Amino acid sequence: MKLEIILPLIGYLLLVAGLSVFAMRKRREGSFLTEYFLGSRSMGGFVLAMTLTTTYISASSFIGGPGAAYKYGLGWVLLSMVQVPAVWLALGVLGKKFAILARRYNAVTLNDMLYARYRSPLLVWLASLSLLVAFIGAMTVQFIGGARLLETAAGIPYDTGLLIFGGSIALYTAFGGFRASVLNDAMQGLVMLLGTFLLLYAVIHAAGGMHSAVAKLEAIDPRLITPSGVDNILTPTFLASFSVLVCFGVIGLPHTAVRCISYKDSKAVHRAIVLGTIVVVVLMLGMHLAGALGRAVLPNLAIPDQVIPTLMIQVLPPLAAGIFLAAPMAAIMSTINAQLLQSSATIVKDLYLRVRPEHMANERLLKRFSSLVTLVLGLLLLLAAWNPPDMIIWLNLLAFGGLEAVFLWPLVLGLYWEKANAAGALSSMITGAACYTLLASLHVEPMGFHPIVPALLLSLLAFIAGNRFGHSAAEPQKTSTLFE
Repeated sequence: MKLEIILPLIGYLLLVAGLSVFAMRKRREGSFLTEYFLGSRSMGGFVLAMTLTTTYISASSFIGGPGAAYKYGLGWVLLSMVQVPAVWLALGVLGKKFAILARRYNAVTLNDMLYARYRSPLLVWLASLSLLVAFIGAMTVQFIGGARLLETAAGIPYDTGLLIFGGSIALYTAFGGFRASVLNDAMQGLVMLLGTFLLLYAVIHAAGGMHSAVAKLEAIDPRLITPSGVDNILTPTFLASFSVLVCFGVIGLPHTAVRCISYKDSKAVHRAIVLGTIVVVVLMLGMHLAGALGRAVLPNLAIPDQVIPTLMIQVLPPLAAGIFLAAPMAAIMSTINAQLLQSSATIVKDLYLRVRPEHMANERLLKRFSSLVTLVLGLLLLLAAWNPPDMIIWLNLLAFGGLEAVFLWPLVLGLYWEKANAAGALSSMITGAACYTLLASLHVEPMGFHPIVPALLLSLLAFIAGNRFGHSAAEPQKTSTLFE
């Protein structure tokens, strides 16, 4: 093991633990569920921008994305930039309207919003099970990324790194709740920005400058510097599919949507749109460009996902590598804690309390049960991540697509179509999930499009058709003026 790299990492993990303890002591009076899962809806603009960005940017962006850029070339860097509008879209489409309705319904989870809008228990059960299945896959990817990072950069065996990394996340998320999650997200966002600048500069310097790096890429394979990439993977249909999957479809991701019901006022959301978009530009461009140019420094890596950890050791001094190691770790930890809390909220609020509503007022039981569920989920994910694949980006995109196929149209049309009803939403969810699962499992790409495109089109048609057979639910009349 490399002590110079491990010591800064230990310091970073201690800082994370300290913020979690601070968050526990700052818990506000009132409903435990609202505080534990939403931080009492108190986020300002900077924290909202950072938590939304760091939740969205994950192991796929710091490990898998740069790995794909290493393999396919500069065209993948261009492709990654379609993600730039993601924060603007999420807050712009959901934003104020979503927050107003969440306060009107006193919603703690995404499924609270769906139930209040459609009044269908069946829809909530289907949404809850879909969310848990997809999140298990998505969080497993994050655990694999963190352990692989420690294995490559710090020389810690994969199994040991998985236990250290996964155990620390499970503990601080279980006991710190949402407030600890977003405080750590804000700190982790700053770490990610600093680390990205540091690594990109070091990679360009090690390659002999931009001109020299591009020349070396061309010498390795001329397709590395073409827009279509190696194997001509970056076709127009692939670009369109990727834009839907990682940009437009992000509106339907539950852990993104729940951030849109936890900020305090309209000033916060306006500031977050600007700051969040800037952060996404810097991180996406910086990390993917570092991965692509890294081919000029490390031309013969067998596993593309190892490019960022290996570059850290190759181009940075040991102490700087240890400090930078915190950047991808921050990206991974921030995504896991958001998804872990959302999964825990689904089990506690949407499933358990729906069956046992008499326990809603038992604060002591809910505190223990919520922390226990979060901790047990984290430990189960350690087992799921024990045997990892070579490239995690595809598994991550698979989980992303599944969530979007289920949640996108019920969320968006539920907000903006007054006549939307439960029959339409259920039809959309079932059609989207079935279509996406079938096409993805059989590796079928109609006309070259990723399965998410036909899945979303068919689920939209199913929503419109199914909506003809149901009735709109009556909505509560209580309103909020916080955002008006």
